[in-house]
Amino acid sequence: MPLPRDLVRSLPKVVLHDHLDGGLRPATVIDLCRELGIDPPGAGAQQVTEQQVPGEQVTEQQVADWFHDAADSGSLPEYLSTFERTVALMQSAAHLRRIAREFVEDMAADGVVYAETRWAPHQHTEGGLSLDEAVQAVQDGLDEGVAAVEARGGRIVVGQLLCYLRHLEPSDDLVEIALARRADGAHPGAPVASAGVVGLDLAGPEAGFPASRFRAQFARARAEGLRVTLHAGEGDGPASIADALETGAERLGHGVRLVEDLDADGGDALGPVAERVHRERICLEVCPSSNLQTGIARTIAEHPVGRLHAAGFALALSSDNRLMSRTGTTRETALVAEALDWGVDELEQVALTALDSGFAPTAQREALREEVLRPANAAARRAG
Repeated sequence: MPLPRDLVRSLPKVVLHDHLDGGLRPATVIDLCRELGIDPPGAGAQQVTEQQVPGEQVTEQQVADWFHDAADSGSLPEYLSTFERTVALMQSAAHLRRIAREFVEDMAADGVVYAETRWAPHQHTEGGLSLDEAVQAVQDGLDEGVAAVEARGGRIVVGQLLCYLRHLEPSDDLVEIALARRADGAHPGAPVASAGVVGLDLAGPEAGFPASRFRAQFARARAEGLRVTLHAGEGDGPASIADALETGAERLGHGVRLVEDLDADGGDALGPVAERVHRERICLEVCPSSNLQTGIARTIAEHPVGRLHAAGFALALSSDNRLMSRTGTTRETALVAEALDWGVDELEQVALTALDSGFAPTAQREALREEVLRPANAAARRAG
């Protein structure tokens, strides 16, 4: 019998893969569009006249439907095109701060106790912000969100991952910012649970843009002790994953096309890339619903997560882009549990694997393991 959705929501969850620009609340999209004087996605041309305030007529449901339908293309490049609409709303410190604060609040409401948000600062300078000012604005919002959660008696640890983009030219600036702000780099007075910048990522269109173009940046990051996760194995196959590993990836964003390097007949034989990922316990940041939208599988039951889990790979479940996929971590977790007949034991294993693979300071993650995750899952088992 499937686990009740309320039980899944109550279990503490760990999010390693969630894009800040993919998780705006529909209400926030409407508010920011109104503030900027532009039509929200989903607003018909007839809805805005000279006498009307932009965004006055469109509903949150219409905005949510527009993003989901536009992203539901079966193509990664088409899916990524929807971000033009959210990134346009994230060009000021105030907007970045609000969206980051709401990220924390929404994560906590969904039962998440550890979360890393990733975003690409290079996309947020059109309004005049410097890269560092943009990062500071997001940090301010994360700090505010953590403080709000704690004021309500909740508990959450958050950090930010700074993304390079595959289709842009490599530069050293994000490495410099991450070094200055890593872990304890939040501004003075920030809550202990706000971990600052916890690592670097590489996102954007995968096919035709190899990670190795950024080899020098990620080699320096690793040499300086920065943590690295790279998108790979979503829009391209095992060769892209191998390239990401050689470029310094400690985790793989998505990584699910690694299944193409397993025995084609469903056996246990692993190809060289899969064998390395398995042997080194490199965590796959799996985001099932967005993978369905980009064409990796038709249903959760057919998604590679089941086969990869059965083969013993390290997996974490996340929501990727909550707005575009109209989802959250509870929903993603419940969908997988229902499709694969997972119980509390499997969900605890996935959450602990994710926590072990997190980039925030070890002491923060160990405290969550012993004080939150293990007791909560033990209580769920006792309750049957």
